[in-house]
Amino acid sequence: MPSKRAGTSNEAALFGRYLLAGGAAAASNYGSRFIFSRWIPFELAVVCAFGVGLLTGFTLMRRFVFDGARKPLRPQVAKYLVVNLIALVQTLVVSSVLARWLLPSLGVDARFVEAVAHAFGVGVPVVTSYFGHRHATFK
Repeated sequence: MPSKRAGTSNEAALFGRYLLAGGAAAASNYGSRFIFSRWIPFELAVVCAFGVGLLTGFTLMRRFVFDGARKPLRPQVAKYLVVNLIALVQTLVVSSVLARWLLPSLGVDARFVEAVAHAFGVGVPVVTSYFGHRHATFK
């Protein structure tokens, strides 16, 4: 029978792989928003960038984190989208509130407001998304 410590160690390793894959997805999300922002409004750029991060994250998590490659693709995609729609709402709300109200009221330089707001917005759903993917998406 595996020890409780081994289970904790396995969960920590899984979460570590999730953070690496999620970090790559977040970086693609965050970086692409700057490109999208050249042509479209901030909130729409956040949504488009989220799509880039979604594709990156699903590919990495399915293959390297949750071992979903041996399971049917369609149900995983559907569940992944649901979990990430919740994350998108979290990201969009946090990014918008920070960019439109909080950071300007704190005197943050206007040149940095959207970048700082989006960075916080991307970070907010890390834990909720992990549990959603761990217990629903890739089961």
